[in-house]
Amino acid sequence: MSYDIPDKQQAWRVVSRGHPSRALKLEEIDVPKKLGKGEILVKVQAAALNPVGWKLMSYLPNFIARRPLVPEHDLAGIVVDPHDSDFHVGDEVFGWIPTNINISTGQGALSQYTRLPAINVLRRPDNVTPVEAAGIPLAAMTALQGLTDAAKLREGQTVFINGGSSSVGLFAVYIAKAMGAKVVASASGRNEDFVRSLGVDEFVDYTQVPLYQHLTSNPPAPKFDVIFDAVGLVDPSLYKHSESYLAPGGVYVSTGPTPDFTSWGGSSGMRNMLSTVLAIARPRWLGGVKRSWKLVTVTHKEKDLARLRDLLAEGKLKPIVDSVHEFPNALQAYERIMTSRATGKVVVKIADS
Repeated sequence: MSYDIPDKQQAWRVVSRGHPSRALKLEEIDVPKKLGKGEILVKVQAAALNPVGWKLMSYLPNFIARRPLVPEHDLAGIVVDPHDSDFHVGDEVFGWIPTNINISTGQGALSQYTRLPAINVLRRPDNVTPVEAAGIPLAAMTALQGLTDAAKLREGQTVFINGGSSSVGLFAVYIAKAMGAKVVASASGRNEDFVRSLGVDEFVDYTQVPLYQHLTSNPPAPKFDVIFDAVGLVDPSLYKHSESYLAPGGVYVSTGPTPDFTSWGGSSGMRNMLSTVLAIARPRWLGGVKRSWKLVTVTHKEKDLARLRDLLAEGKLKPIVDSVHEFPNALQAYERIMTSRATGKVVVKIADS
Protein backbone atom coordinates (compact mmCIF):
# COMPACT_ATOMS: atom_id res chain seq x y z
CA MET A 1 0.00 0.00 0.00
CA SER A 2 1.29 3.45 -0.86
CA TYR A 3 0.11 7.00 -0.31
CA ASP A 4 0.40 9.92 -2.71
CA ILE A 5 2.12 12.55 -0.57
CA PRO A 6 1.79 16.13 -1.88
CA ASP A 7 4.68 18.56 -2.03
CA LYS A 8 2.85 21.39 -0.30
CA GLN A 9 0.48 21.63 2.67
CA GLN A 10 -1.44 24.15 4.76
CA ALA A 11 -0.11 24.77 8.25
CA TRP A 12 -0.61 27.24 11.06
CA ARG A 13 2.74 28.73 12.03
CA VAL A 14 3.85 30.91 14.92
CA VAL A 15 5.66 33.76 13.17
CA SER A 16 6.15 36.08 16.15
CA ARG A 17 5.70 36.26 19.91
CA GLY A 18 2.32 37.36 21.16
CA HIS A 19 -1.38 36.57 21.40
CA PRO A 20 -2.46 33.81 18.98
CA SER A 21 -4.53 36.28 16.98
CA ARG A 22 -1.31 38.14 16.13
CA ALA A 23 1.31 35.40 16.33
CA LEU A 24 -0.35 32.75 14.15
CA LYS A 25 -0.57 32.70 10.36
CA LEU A 26 -2.10 30.06 8.07
CA GLU A 27 0.54 29.46 5.42
CA GLU A 28 1.47 27.11 2.59
CA ILE A 29 4.68 25.26 3.40
CA ASP A 30 6.57 22.18 2.24
CA VAL A 31 5.52 18.73 3.39
CA PRO A 32 8.46 17.32 5.41
CA LYS A 33 9.32 14.31 3.25
CA LYS A 34 12.93 13.89 4.44
CA LEU A 35 12.70 11.74 7.54
CA GLY A 36 15.41 11.13 10.11
CA LYS A 37 16.20 7.83 11.78
CA GLY A 38 13.16 6.57 13.70
CA GLU A 39 10.80 9.23 12.28
CA ILE A 40 7.49 8.73 10.47
CA LEU A 41 5.27 11.03 8.44
CA VAL A 42 1.67 11.38 9.59
CA LYS A 43 -1.32 12.92 7.83
CA VAL A 44 -2.95 14.75 10.73
CA GLN A 45 -6.67 14.19 11.25
CA ALA A 46 -7.11 16.18 14.46
CA ALA A 47 -4.99 18.22 16.86
CA ALA A 48 -5.83 19.19 20.42
CA LEU A 49 -4.82 22.47 22.04
CA ASN A 50 -3.08 22.68 25.41
CA PRO A 51 -2.44 25.76 27.59
CA VAL A 52 1.29 25.32 27.06
CA GLY A 53 0.74 26.05 23.36
CA TRP A 54 -0.57 29.58 23.68
CA LYS A 55 1.71 30.32 26.65
CA LEU A 56 4.81 29.43 24.66
CA MET A 57 3.79 31.60 21.73
CA SER A 58 2.84 34.44 24.07
CA TYR A 59 5.90 34.51 26.32
CA LEU A 60 8.82 32.50 24.91
CA PRO A 61 11.47 34.74 23.28
CA ASN A 62 12.15 34.22 19.59
CA PHE A 63 15.78 33.19 20.12
CA ILE A 64 14.58 30.23 22.22
CA ALA A 65 11.44 29.34 20.25
CA ARG A 66 13.22 29.39 16.85
CA ARG A 67 10.18 30.76 15.05
CA PRO A 68 8.53 30.31 12.64
CA LEU A 69 7.28 26.91 13.78
CA VAL A 70 4.08 24.88 13.72
CA PRO A 71 2.48 24.91 17.19
CA GLU A 72 0.77 22.30 19.36
CA HIS A 73 1.64 18.82 20.50
CA ASP A 74 -1.30 16.37 20.60
CA LEU A 75 -2.53 14.70 17.44
CA ALA A 76 -4.29 11.78 15.80
CA GLY A 77 -3.67 10.82 12.22
CA ILE A 78 -2.74 8.29 9.55
CA VAL A 79 0.77 7.02 8.87
CA VAL A 80 1.63 7.87 5.26
CA ASP A 81 5.36 7.11 5.41
CA PRO A 82 6.43 4.58 8.06
CA HIS A 83 10.10 4.97 7.03
CA ASP A 84 12.14 2.52 9.13
CA SER A 85 9.51 1.92 11.82
CA ASP A 86 7.21 -1.02 12.56
CA PHE A 87 4.18 0.94 11.34
CA HIS A 88 2.51 0.48 7.97
CA VAL A 89 0.97 2.96 5.55
CA GLY A 90 -2.63 3.50 6.63
CA ASP A 91 -2.14 2.79 10.33
CA GLU A 92 -4.30 5.16 12.37
CA VAL A 93 -2.32 6.49 15.32
CA PHE A 94 -2.40 9.00 18.15
CA GLY A 95 0.47 10.57 20.04
CA TRP A 96 2.30 13.79 20.69
CA ILE A 97 5.26 16.01 19.82
CA PRO A 98 7.04 17.08 23.05
CA THR A 99 8.04 20.72 23.43
CA ASN A 100 11.76 20.09 22.92
CA ILE A 101 11.11 18.32 19.61
CA ASN A 102 8.60 20.98 18.57
CA ILE A 103 11.20 23.72 19.10
CA SER A 104 14.15 21.85 17.60
CA THR A 105 12.37 20.64 14.44
CA GLY A 106 9.64 23.25 13.97
CA GLN A 107 7.16 20.39 13.55
CA GLY A 108 3.81 20.62 15.36
CA ALA A 109 0.30 19.25 15.29
CA LEU A 110 -1.50 22.17 13.59
CA SER A 111 -0.54 21.15 10.07
CA GLN A 112 -1.90 18.77 7.47
CA TYR A 113 1.25 16.63 7.69
CA THR A 114 3.91 16.33 10.36
CA ARG A 115 6.96 14.23 11.06
CA LEU A 116 7.75 12.92 14.52
CA PRO A 117 9.51 10.01 16.23
CA ALA A 118 7.69 6.71 15.77
CA ILE A 119 8.07 6.01 19.51
CA ASN A 120 5.79 8.99 20.22
CA VAL A 121 2.69 7.42 18.68
CA LEU A 122 0.66 4.23 19.08
CA ARG A 123 -2.12 2.70 17.05
CA ARG A 124 -5.44 4.28 17.98
CA PRO A 125 -7.94 2.02 19.78
CA ASP A 126 -11.03 1.29 17.66
CA ASN A 127 -13.42 2.55 20.34
CA VAL A 128 -12.25 6.18 20.11
CA THR A 129 -12.40 8.56 17.15
CA PRO A 130 -9.46 10.65 15.90
CA VAL A 131 -11.05 13.78 17.43
CA GLU A 132 -11.33 12.03 20.81
CA ALA A 133 -7.88 10.43 20.70
CA ALA A 134 -6.15 13.68 19.76
CA GLY A 135 -6.86 15.14 23.20
CA ILE A 136 -5.34 12.31 25.22
CA PRO A 137 -1.51 12.29 25.24
CA LEU A 138 -0.12 15.41 26.94
CA ALA A 139 -2.79 16.02 29.57
CA ALA A 140 -3.42 12.36 30.39
CA MET A 141 0.30 11.59 30.58
CA THR A 142 0.76 14.55 32.92
CA ALA A 143 -1.99 13.16 35.15
CA LEU A 144 -0.57 9.64 35.03
CA GLN A 145 2.99 10.68 35.85
CA GLY A 146 1.82 13.03 38.57
CA LEU A 147 -0.12 10.27 40.31
CA THR A 148 2.29 7.38 39.76
CA ASP A 149 5.81 8.81 39.50
CA ALA A 150 5.52 11.85 41.77
CA ALA A 151 2.81 10.84 44.25
CA LYS A 152 3.29 7.05 44.24
CA LEU A 153 -0.47 6.70 44.61
CA ARG A 154 -1.59 3.23 45.69
CA GLU A 155 -4.84 1.31 45.76
CA GLY A 156 -6.99 2.22 48.75
CA GLN A 157 -5.46 5.66 49.25
CA THR A 158 -7.35 8.96 49.04
CA VAL A 159 -6.42 11.74 46.63
CA PHE A 160 -7.69 15.31 46.49
CA ILE A 161 -7.64 16.67 42.92
CA ASN A 162 -7.78 20.44 42.68
CA GLY A 163 -9.29 21.34 39.31
CA GLY A 164 -11.35 18.25 38.53
CA SER A 165 -12.90 19.89 35.47
CA SER A 166 -9.54 20.85 33.90
CA SER A 167 -8.07 18.68 31.16
CA VAL A 168 -5.35 17.28 33.44
CA GLY A 169 -7.73 17.07 36.39
CA LEU A 170 -10.44 15.05 34.66
CA PHE A 171 -7.86 12.52 33.43
CA ALA A 172 -6.43 12.38 36.95
CA VAL A 173 -9.90 11.45 38.24
CA TYR A 174 -10.24 8.60 35.75
CA ILE A 175 -6.72 7.31 36.36
CA ALA A 176 -6.96 7.49 40.16
CA LYS A 177 -10.28 5.62 40.11
CA ALA A 178 -8.77 2.99 37.78
CA MET A 179 -5.97 2.57 40.33
CA GLY A 180 -8.49 1.88 43.09
CA ALA A 181 -8.17 5.18 44.95
CA LYS A 182 -10.84 7.30 46.61
CA VAL A 183 -11.15 10.64 44.83
CA VAL A 184 -12.24 14.02 46.16
CA ALA A 185 -12.19 16.78 43.55
CA SER A 186 -12.77 20.52 43.44
CA ALA A 187 -14.20 22.75 40.73
CA SER A 188 -16.61 25.64 40.47
CA GLY A 189 -20.23 24.95 41.33
CA ARG A 190 -21.32 25.27 37.69
CA ASN A 191 -19.15 22.22 36.89
CA GLU A 192 -20.32 20.07 39.79
CA ASP A 193 -22.53 17.77 37.70
CA PHE A 194 -19.76 17.34 35.14
CA VAL A 195 -17.13 16.45 37.75
CA ARG A 196 -19.47 14.08 39.58
CA SER A 197 -20.16 12.34 36.26
CA LEU A 198 -16.46 11.44 36.11
CA GLY A 199 -16.93 9.21 39.14
CA VAL A 200 -15.57 11.26 42.03
CA ASP A 201 -16.51 10.18 45.54
CA GLU A 202 -16.84 13.72 46.91
CA PHE A 203 -17.01 17.20 45.40
CA VAL A 204 -15.87 20.58 46.75
CA ASP A 205 -16.98 23.91 45.27
CA TYR A 206 -13.95 26.18 45.54
CA THR A 207 -16.02 29.31 44.84
CA GLN A 208 -17.90 29.10 48.14
CA VAL A 209 -14.89 29.50 50.43
CA PRO A 210 -11.12 29.23 49.89
CA LEU A 211 -10.14 25.58 49.63
CA TYR A 212 -7.68 25.63 52.50
CA GLN A 213 -10.35 27.12 54.79
CA HIS A 214 -12.93 24.51 53.75
CA LEU A 215 -10.51 21.62 54.21
CA THR A 216 -9.16 22.96 57.50
CA SER A 217 -12.69 23.34 58.87
CA ASN A 218 -13.82 20.01 57.42
CA PRO A 219 -10.70 17.81 57.55
CA PRO A 220 -11.05 14.41 55.89
CA ALA A 221 -10.85 11.33 58.06
CA PRO A 222 -8.42 9.87 57.36
CA LYS A 223 -6.43 12.72 55.86
CA PHE A 224 -5.58 12.78 52.17
CA ASP A 225 -2.60 10.71 51.06
CA VAL A 226 -2.11 12.87 47.98
CA ILE A 227 -3.09 16.35 46.90
CA PHE A 228 -2.81 16.74 43.13
CA ASP A 229 -3.02 20.38 42.08
CA ALA A 230 -4.01 20.10 38.41
CA VAL A 231 -4.52 23.87 38.21
CA GLY A 232 -0.98 24.92 39.13
CA LEU A 233 -1.98 27.38 41.84
CA VAL A 234 0.23 30.42 42.34
CA ASP A 235 -1.44 31.12 45.68
CA PRO A 236 0.44 28.86 48.13
CA SER A 237 -2.37 28.69 50.72
CA LEU A 238 -3.53 25.16 49.83
CA TYR A 239 0.01 23.87 50.37
CA LYS A 240 0.95 26.08 53.35
CA HIS A 241 -2.03 24.81 55.39
CA SER A 242 -1.84 21.23 54.14
CA GLU A 243 -0.73 19.73 57.48
CA SER A 244 -4.38 20.06 58.54
CA TYR A 245 -5.67 17.76 55.80
CA LEU A 246 -2.67 15.98 54.19
CA ALA A 247 -1.44 12.93 56.10
CA PRO A 248 2.12 12.73 57.47
CA GLY A 249 4.19 11.32 54.64
CA GLY A 250 1.60 12.60 52.18
CA VAL A 251 2.63 14.37 48.98
CA TYR A 252 1.47 17.62 47.40
CA VAL A 253 1.94 17.37 43.63
CA SER A 254 1.57 20.36 41.33
CA THR A 255 1.55 20.79 37.57
CA GLY A 256 3.55 23.95 38.27
CA PRO A 257 2.62 27.42 39.53
CA THR A 258 1.48 29.40 36.50
CA PRO A 259 1.43 33.12 37.27
CA ASP A 260 -0.72 35.60 35.41
CA PHE A 261 2.09 37.37 33.62
CA THR A 262 -0.17 40.31 32.82
CA SER A 263 -0.45 41.09 36.54
CA TRP A 264 3.25 41.14 37.27
CA GLY A 265 3.42 44.83 36.55
CA GLY A 266 0.89 45.33 39.33
CA SER A 267 3.05 43.20 41.66
CA SER A 268 0.29 40.77 42.74
CA GLY A 269 1.49 38.03 40.40
CA MET A 270 5.09 38.50 41.53
CA ARG A 271 4.15 38.50 45.23
CA ASN A 272 2.16 35.30 44.93
CA MET A 273 4.89 33.60 42.94
CA LEU A 274 7.59 34.56 45.46
CA SER A 275 5.35 33.45 48.32
CA THR A 276 4.88 30.09 46.65
CA VAL A 277 8.63 29.63 46.08
CA LEU A 278 9.38 30.53 49.71
CA ALA A 279 6.73 28.14 51.01
CA ILE A 280 8.23 25.31 48.98
CA ALA A 281 11.88 26.10 49.72
CA ARG A 282 11.75 26.95 53.45
CA PRO A 283 13.23 24.09 55.51
CA ARG A 284 10.93 22.40 57.99
CA TRP A 285 13.20 23.30 60.90
CA LEU A 286 12.73 26.96 59.98
CA GLY A 287 8.95 26.72 60.07
CA GLY A 288 8.49 25.28 56.61
CA VAL A 289 5.55 23.06 55.67
CA LYS A 290 6.01 19.54 57.01
CA ARG A 291 4.73 17.95 53.82
CA SER A 292 6.51 17.16 50.55
CA TRP A 293 5.89 19.35 47.48
CA LYS A 294 6.66 17.86 44.09
CA LEU A 295 6.45 19.21 40.56
CA VAL A 296 5.27 17.00 37.71
CA THR A 297 6.93 17.77 34.39
CA VAL A 298 5.62 15.50 31.67
CA THR A 299 8.18 13.46 29.74
CA HIS A 300 7.62 10.92 27.00
CA LYS A 301 7.59 7.33 28.19
CA GLU A 302 6.46 4.63 25.82
CA LYS A 303 5.10 2.52 28.67
CA ASP A 304 2.95 5.40 29.89
CA LEU A 305 1.46 6.06 26.47
CA ALA A 306 0.80 2.32 26.16
CA ARG A 307 -0.93 2.34 29.55
CA LEU A 308 -3.17 5.19 28.44
CA ARG A 309 -4.02 3.32 25.24
CA ASP A 310 -4.98 0.25 27.27
CA LEU A 311 -7.15 2.31 29.63
CA LEU A 312 -8.84 3.85 26.60
CA ALA A 313 -9.47 0.46 25.02
CA GLU A 314 -10.91 -0.83 28.33
CA GLY A 315 -13.19 2.19 28.70
CA LYS A 316 -11.57 3.21 32.00
CA LEU A 317 -10.21 6.42 30.48
CA LYS A 318 -12.82 8.37 28.59
CA PRO A 319 -11.96 11.19 26.20
CA ILE A 320 -14.00 14.32 26.80
CA VAL A 321 -14.17 16.91 24.04
CA ASP A 322 -15.24 20.44 24.91
CA SER A 323 -15.49 21.73 21.35
CA VAL A 324 -14.37 20.96 17.78
CA HIS A 325 -13.17 23.65 15.37
CA GLU A 326 -12.44 23.40 11.67
CA PHE A 327 -8.83 23.84 10.57
CA PRO A 328 -9.26 27.33 9.04
CA ASN A 329 -10.91 28.43 12.30
CA ALA A 330 -8.07 27.47 14.65
CA LEU A 331 -8.01 30.98 16.10
CA GLN A 332 -11.52 30.37 17.46
CA ALA A 333 -10.17 27.27 19.19
CA TYR A 334 -7.53 29.41 20.89
CA GLU A 335 -10.17 31.89 21.98
CA ARG A 336 -12.03 29.01 23.62
CA ILE A 337 -9.09 27.48 25.47
CA MET A 338 -7.88 30.87 26.67
CA THR A 339 -11.16 31.46 28.52
CA SER A 340 -10.03 28.71 30.97
CA ARG A 341 -13.64 27.52 30.96
CA ALA A 342 -13.33 24.55 28.65
CA THR A 343 -14.53 21.29 30.18
CA GLY A 344 -12.56 18.73 28.25
CA LYS A 345 -10.31 19.15 25.25
CA VAL A 346 -10.48 21.85 22.59
CA VAL A 347 -9.82 20.11 19.27
CA VAL A 348 -9.06 21.33 15.77
CA LYS A 349 -10.30 18.97 13.04
CA ILE A 350 -7.80 18.97 10.20
CA ALA A 351 -8.93 16.11 7.93
CA ASP A 352 -11.83 13.70 7.72
CA SER A 353 -11.40 10.24 9.22
